[in-house]
Amino acid sequence: MRSIAKKGGFYLLLISIWYILAHSGLWPDYMLPAPETVFSHLAVGFGSGRYLLAIAVSVRRILIGYLISLGLGIPLGLLTGRIKWLDDTLGSLLLGLQALPSIAWLPLSLLWFGLSEKAILFVVVMGALLSIALATNGGVKNVSPLYVRAGKNLGAKGRTLFAQIILPAALPSIVIGLKQGWSFAWRSLMAGELLFINLGLGHLLMMGRELNDMAQVIAVMFILITIGLVFDRFLFSRLERAVRRRWGFDQG
Repeated sequence: MRSIAKKGGFYLLLISIWYILAHSGLWPDYMLPAPETVFSHLAVGFGSGRYLLAIAVSVRRILIGYLISLGLGIPLGLLTGRIKWLDDTLGSLLLGLQALPSIAWLPLSLLWFGLSEKAILFVVVMGALLSIALATNGGVKNVSPLYVRAGKNLGAKGRTLFAQIILPAALPSIVIGLKQGWSFAWRSLMAGELLFINLGLGHLLMMGRELNDMAQVIAVMFILITIGLVFDRFLFSRLERAVRRRWGFDQG
């Protein structure tokens, strides 16, 4: 309850400051709408079902893209982390591609897949896959040699050594990569939806800009923040706490 009160007081303070600035007259309404204007916009948008449809479309896209990224990124990270020649070749390519901004994949995806769902999913996958693969790679390579030697002394070899010693020891780094991959996936999705006219939260952001409707822009930003907090609270934070407890880092 104390933690909830602290967070509630903090956000109430932010909204109060926003209210004061919006009504100070320093900026016109179209540049900084008041909180009540944005909240009214949210109520109308949810009441009409427009925001619910956009949320459903965007969440479906990111879940599909993120699951594909997991299916490809974790095996890539495990392989490059354990096989030296793969790390020297494919691993270096993954590291180089990670430097590319997510938006840089959009022209390529449009040329390959045209104006379609596949183009957006490709951008999402490339935004998340590299982060997940590199975090998994780092987690595998940073496993303490003591764990490996102890496992070998107890008779663990090959797949058994990998599944029971190396993979569990790399889990903390892998979980961090999953969180990073999720955030990169959202950024990639918004980049794709902003530039490709379609249903989705990114499209609503673009429409707000085109119509000079700052209330809609801020409302969609609130929705994005809320979705991010919900997934972090009920998925990634729980997963991270479970791993930390397993390794004795969190006694709470």
